[in-house]
Amino acid sequence: MTIDIEDTALGRCRVDSHCGDASQYQVKPENTFSIADAPDEMLNCIVRKVQLSESIVELDVFCPPIANNCSPGQFVIVRTSERAERIPLTIADFSRDDGTITMVIQSVGQSSTAINSFGEGERFLDLVGPLGHKSDIENYGTVVCVAGGVGVAPIYPIQRALKAAGNHVISIFGSRNKDLLFWQDKMAACADETYICTDDGSYGEQGFVTNVLQRLIDEGRQLDHCLSIGPGIMMRNTCRVTEREPRTDAARATGCLPIPTVVSLNTIMVDGTGMCGGCRVTVGEFTKFACVDGP
Repeated sequence: MTIDIEDTALGRCRVDSHCGDASQYQVKPENTFSIADAPDEMLNCIVRKVQLSESIVELDVFCPPIANNCSPGQFVIVRTSERAERIPLTIADFSRDDGTITMVIQSVGQSSTAINSFGEGERFLDLVGPLGHKSDIENYGTVVCVAGGVGVAPIYPIQRALKAAGNHVISIFGSRNKDLLFWQDKMAACADETYICTDDGSYGEQGFVTNVLQRLIDEGRQLDHCLSIGPGIMMRNTCRVTEREPRTDAARATGCLPIPTVVSLNTIMVDGTGMCGGCRVTVGEFTKFACVDGP
């Protein structure tokens, strides 16, 4: 036995009879649904699913306790079943009004593929969060946000917050090809300048995102802060670009190098609270835990 709860903001959630007596829930008239009316069975329910590419899925999950308390840069840990692996996933967006969080997942292994197989109306066993250290948001001046691949998803809420804080935001993002690109409009909406790259030139500029960053520096652009999220090698190369000696007279004239740079580390995590030590990394001379000091 199932019922459908319809709402333009929340989408569609299927409540199954094994979750309780579904007949007790009444479908609300249009525009009268509120979070307070939601049955407990809706918690952790997927209310919207969008296929962004063949392997990348966007999920909106109904979880008001997390949506009401999360900040840009934080993440959740998802379990699909009792015996399933605990998967850390960045909160790519959230709506306090709707009580939802958005996650973007690329199928690369057994666990991520299992998560992406869930459909609208299905529920995760549990979500833990918000976890991690929220991003530091302030008015730096000119901020460049560099993202690669699915790194676009976690950088989006941070970029939006930086823009709202009054920064001049330069957004540089890309992927291997145009089929793996997503959220171009959303990223452009919270940026003053947008540069899109693909490795094969099928969309935007051909080349790496770090090539664009290097060009801006060589042109003498004043860049006060840099944020980079994506594959490890991309973040490493971003740091190399922002810390090296200036290569042109224009770059030397600005005196902006080295540029303070923040990256987000995707390490192995188990509990997400710093107890297991699986996410331990060395930053300079210090030991940090990505789950509590970062990501």
